[in-house]
Amino acid sequence: MSAIVRGAQLARMLNAWQVAVGVRGPAGRRPEYVVLASAVRGLLIDGRLALGVRLPAERELAAALGISRTTVTAAYRELRDSGHLSSRRGAGSWTALPAGHRVGTSGLWTPSDDADLIDLGCAAMPAPAELNEAATEAIAELGPYTLGAGYQPMGLPVLREAIAQCYTERGLPTDPDQVMVTGGVQQALDLLLRLLVAPGQRALVETPTYPNALSAFTASRARISAYAIGPDGWDEDLLLSTVRAAQARVAYLIPDFHNPTGHLMQTSLRERLPSAAHAAGTDLIIDESFVDLALDPAFADGALPPSVAAFDRSARVLTIGGMSKPYWGGLRIGWVRGAAPLIARLAAARVGVDMASPVLDQLVAVQLLRRRSEIVSARRRQLLARRDTLAAALRAELPEWRFVLPGGGMVLWVELDAPVSSALARAAEELGVRVAPGPRFGADGTMERFMRLPYTLPEADLVEAVRRLAAARADLDRPRRHTWSTPVVVA
Repeated sequence: MSAIVRGAQLARMLNAWQVAVGVRGPAGRRPEYVVLASAVRGLLIDGRLALGVRLPAERELAAALGISRTTVTAAYRELRDSGHLSSRRGAGSWTALPAGHRVGTSGLWTPSDDADLIDLGCAAMPAPAELNEAATEAIAELGPYTLGAGYQPMGLPVLREAIAQCYTERGLPTDPDQVMVTGGVQQALDLLLRLLVAPGQRALVETPTYPNALSAFTASRARISAYAIGPDGWDEDLLLSTVRAAQARVAYLIPDFHNPTGHLMQTSLRERLPSAAHAAGTDLIIDESFVDLALDPAFADGALPPSVAAFDRSARVLTIGGMSKPYWGGLRIGWVRGAAPLIARLAAARVGVDMASPVLDQLVAVQLLRRRSEIVSARRRQLLARRDTLAAALRAELPEWRFVLPGGGMVLWVELDAPVSSALARAAEELGVRVAPGPRFGADGTMERFMRLPYTLPEADLVEAVRRLAAARADLDRPRRHTWSTPVVVA
């Protein structure tokens, strides 16, 4: 049975759609049905609206938006013509994948033969040079493992020991029995939600936050409550009171170089969070995907705040991390750290979903972790130079945009000069730049005034991307000549 989006829900997701997609003055208006179709298409393209979702009936959506049913009928026809909607008479309409499109980490996209395309939709880097050597050594060690079935739901002991050692070196003593290896950080979150959250239970998330985490909570059918991160990060008293008041089953937080804002949570809040969560009956899922990517000299000697788990006295903190950001996204290795009894329960639940992570990938991960110091140091130097290059280009080309320079991580969270993020993302793609608009990162579909810009590409690409973004932004303000047309509706 496919998921269904109701009229009121889709109306909230569209959120001022007439402005966001560029309805202009009398000289530049577009037909309202074209504007509506473009807005729905934008939700699908950037991942806020999933494939195979049943859209509301025409009458229901028209009532929710306060427009005529004729306009919705014509908009749906426009979406069918572009391949973004599939309909059956008497059954309804579902979002679809147009011919020639693909699903990527940033939603739907059309493969391009244009080598000039600059993709800023994904915050990730190519594999480090050490990967080939690590893979060769992993293959040399594979032999003994081939003598068994290869299924170890907890993960290979040698990798769990290496991960536990990383935590211990950070000041968080960890036993291998407290670690379970997963198929990436996303699977770690998904498995925790399967174990901990029943449909209808409340989950607390930050806003903005990582879009694929929002998708995981939606798939788990949790009731999402949101805590808004301000321009200076977390308000300590407000977050703690929100945790107590929400009485959520779980709270998902990214305290280390938060994705997408880049903020670093203060030590005093980390210290108080576990007890507040315990009082509220809430388990904390702490995402440390970016913890290794401290860039500022102040963190050169590992002077980051302690992990939230360091203050846990009630087994309320589940920490997730992985290889994707500091090493390589193509190596699907993640993990969960928590109390040993819960990790054992998680491994038992995992068997019904995924028997185990690939043995060879785990052995490669072991080899990379043995080279952790040199790999991570090189990543930090590279990202620092690229962060500063991107920031300088934005200040030169788009001085009216504002951002806080993050002390680590991979992205800038940029406040635009107007709420045009979705429209700008579409205009920028026409100029050869792919970006993720702000609403992808909001639990309620807002954030049209923001955009996430990774600094993971080479400096020259970043400078050129900003130049094209500036051109796309200027183009949005130019009047376009369109004429109103009345759609023909066949009863």
